[in-house]
Amino acid sequence: MKKKKYNEKHSKKIRKLAAFCCLIAIFLSVSTYAWFIGMKRVEVSEFDINIATTEGLFLSMDGIDWKYNLDVNTATQYENNTNKIDDVELIPLSSVGDMDSTTSRMKLFEKSSLTAVPGGYRLLSAQVNNYTEQEPNTQAYIEGDGYVAFDLFIKNLSGEEYYVTNDPENEEAIYLNTDSSVTVATDGGVENTGIENSIRVAFTQLGRVKADTTDQDTITGMTCADDEDGAAQVTGICRSAQIWEPNDTDHVQNAINWYDKSCLARTAADVDSDASYTDGDTTTCNTISNGTSYPTYAISRRIDVADEVNVYDGTAFNKYTANSIESSKYPTYSAADSDGKAAYKLVSFPYFTDTMKNIAGADRPQFMTLAPNSITKLRVYIYLEGQDIDNYDFAQLGAKVSVNFGFTKERYTEGDIDYDGPSTDITPSEDEEIQP
Repeated sequence: MKKKKYNEKHSKKIRKLAAFCCLIAIFLSVSTYAWFIGMKRVEVSEFDINIATTEGLFLSMDGIDWKYNLDVNTATQYENNTNKIDDVELIPLSSVGDMDSTTSRMKLFEKSSLTAVPGGYRLLSAQVNNYTEQEPNTQAYIEGDGYVAFDLFIKNLSGEEYYVTNDPENEEAIYLNTDSSVTVATDGGVENTGIENSIRVAFTQLGRVKADTTDQDTITGMTCADDEDGAAQVTGICRSAQIWEPNDTDHVQNAINWYDKSCLARTAADVDSDASYTDGDTTTCNTISNGTSYPTYAISRRIDVADEVNVYDGTAFNKYTANSIESSKYPTYSAADSDGKAAYKLVSFPYFTDTMKNIAGADRPQFMTLAPNSITKLRVYIYLEGQDIDNYDFAQLGAKVSVNFGFTKERYTEGDIDYDGPSTDITPSEDEEIQP
């Protein structure tokens, strides 16, 4: 009886929420050069992740212990996991969010060589090795170096129907919280370097099972593949990552100056030739300015010498189009190994940006979807995007940034509807936790 009254009281309190917020605070201590020239490492000395949800949505790091509030640093993680959270060194990488369905890992690319050329830098890249070595006694592939990665399990108790088919139209819309931000940390950060403007956060959904599944091995062992022989029906997902780009319109003057000094308009294939960087009577690249969002031509595959790629290639920058393609014309992830997709090197990637996050009212775009009555296994990646125009050599002097983001099921904020009522800033405390 006491538990019933508590649950009723707890449910009544939670229903007052207009939105739920998953807050993740990450402090990245930066002590290196960025994508260009130096390519040293970014050390992570502090890493605080706290997540909170509302009624009907629970979080876990081990697939067994479910909470409204979750501290990733202290939460119990399942045995033989391949999370990379502590003592991580970040290096600038690049990705279009493609998934390797065999390994259930996101494809990332790192610089293998960078040489100054008349109009910028010749770029060579190799895929980060997260596809060869497996954790002992599991089928989980060990992630490579240079980024943060961890598994997060979300139990969604909305509805009673479980949809076995992998179809986003059967799922609920999830929105990025308007308070989500990436800023220079107040403790130890140095402003006006722009390092915070090249952070990316990627969310990959690997698979899901019905919400009443209790077998830990089934939950934690989910991959991109369907599985009908296990303890429960596993629906493989393996969608291309939804990647958030914060501060898409912010560009510090030093980054702009670096671009203006380095970039020249390109007209020919020989990336090393002076003659390749002329455009009639002008050799200037397109102008960039603070307050405007520009595309990131992210790396989609290994780039070799014969590819003749300059880091500034693309319509928005040096005007050279042979090595890049707009995202709308880029083949879907299901054709990841096709000849058509392999032909492209750089993709103007459609990030979910802060500009999109801040759209109000009925036009607010969804961030991702989650199936009702399910447990979904996500893998979260946090990295520096080397192809971001803000990722210049001196950005490392920023020293430390703070990353905060959250989710909500509500499309509207209080301001959208001129809300005038009880506070909606209510989240269950740790003492109020109950198991679903």
